[in-house]
Amino acid sequence: MGTLLEMQSITKTFPGVKALDEVNLRVQEGEIHALVGENGAGKSTLMKVLSGVYPHGSYDGEILYAGNPARFGGISDSEREGIIIIHQELALVPLLSIAENLFLGNERARGGVMNWQETFRRSEELLRRVGLKEAPGTMVDKIGVGKQQLVEIAKALAKDVRLLILDEPTAALSESDSQALLDLLLELKAQGVTSIIISHKLNEVRRVADSITVIRDGSTVSTIDAKTETVTEDRIVRDMVGRDMSHRYPERERRAGEVLFEVKNWNVFHPEHSERQVVHDVNLSVRAGEVVGIAGLMGAGRTELAMSIFGGSYGQNISGEVFLHGQPINTSSVRAAIDSGLAYVTEDRKELGLILEETIRTNITLANLPGVSSTGVLNGAEETQVAEKYRKAMNIRTPSVVQKVMNLSGGNQQKVVLSKWLFAGPEVLILDEPTRGIDVGAKYEIYNIINDLSREGKGVLMISSEMPELLGMCDRIYVMNEGEFVGELTAAEASQERIMSLIVTE
Repeated sequence: MGTLLEMQSITKTFPGVKALDEVNLRVQEGEIHALVGENGAGKSTLMKVLSGVYPHGSYDGEILYAGNPARFGGISDSEREGIIIIHQELALVPLLSIAENLFLGNERARGGVMNWQETFRRSEELLRRVGLKEAPGTMVDKIGVGKQQLVEIAKALAKDVRLLILDEPTAALSESDSQALLDLLLELKAQGVTSIIISHKLNEVRRVADSITVIRDGSTVSTIDAKTETVTEDRIVRDMVGRDMSHRYPERERRAGEVLFEVKNWNVFHPEHSERQVVHDVNLSVRAGEVVGIAGLMGAGRTELAMSIFGGSYGQNISGEVFLHGQPINTSSVRAAIDSGLAYVTEDRKELGLILEETIRTNITLANLPGVSSTGVLNGAEETQVAEKYRKAMNIRTPSVVQKVMNLSGGNQQKVVLSKWLFAGPEVLILDEPTRGIDVGAKYEIYNIINDLSREGKGVLMISSEMPELLGMCDRIYVMNEGEFVGELTAAEASQERIMSLIVTE
């Protein structure tokens, strides 16, 4: 069997960021090829280049598929060639049947009239092929996530897949569902289907992969032939995380006080799928003046944990207790959480953290309107005074606090979000990806703000997908995987290798 896919010197740049830098990938026909790397390494971007999500002309480099140049203008072009990508967020329509989902956009029809007999007959064949016994007429929202993943693969088979790309296919699956999916990939391989699997679960990678390519910081680090070389998790982890991180984080005197904030026996279920538990018996604590990190990969449950603590912003059937200074506090609503002394800086500042059409002044005072009003009437002069104070303190680069937030850079927008919550006077700040999408200089300023908060005795709980950031900033790090805490490391104990090993071996 020859080479099915060759991606040569692929370079993809977004404004201010080089996401892929001269990446090379070669996939042999009939193999399962694993693509591994940290969050943000460029794995998904590379697959979007391959599948036409980022069309030809929007990147540099060459793609050869089945020996011919591939210049896809969109997903439909790559699908016509048998390249099917299944994203981590499944693209099924819950209120349609399995059969309708299998042929959505690929309908069995003639003259605009659906052939339901043919649709259901073919659906039964495809479902049997992936090991599902459900009737084609079953609604998708009536089956679990593991079976939905198999429906996605059946949907790919309906399009005569030749190269199947799966992005973190087992991230949301139970152990038994994960094993069933991996067994299916091996069966499809025996039937001649080539697969690329993006995964952080190295035990699964070692079980099914014929070749493993490691990407780090947008560049290819190594490709391992698992058929002829000894593959150890230590070797893969070393390739995934090895990089210099000196002089990127300001010095801080680490001096934690008494326990300030505690969460005990915290459990959360999915907001739509009530049988699916997304946070399992989490216990955590933050001391006064301490910066505590939560490490984990995409889908680990970190944001779900943070949002559920902050006023039940995520999930249902939430149970557990939250304490501040040893006393139980009410976090049943966002308003109650704010009044109790909590603040949450969301990872999605544009959608959830800011009102982009409003001014800097309006956004900064939004979480504490009583602080700039009297008897329910907003005091414009006082609001301006508060905004000016934070503009200077946070070094928000703007000519005026009446400028719209949408006109600021990402780093300055993030400073506005932080200002909003600091004006609310919290004792504990939960920071979810506080430096995502901002440049190195702005990151350093945000780190200084975090250090200032710890010096004031605030408690900081920081979620980040960048392990060097957690190592550079945190006094302690909890490691989270599949909704559970799988380890806790002090700053002295923590390293990228130890964190990644906890994630992939638990």
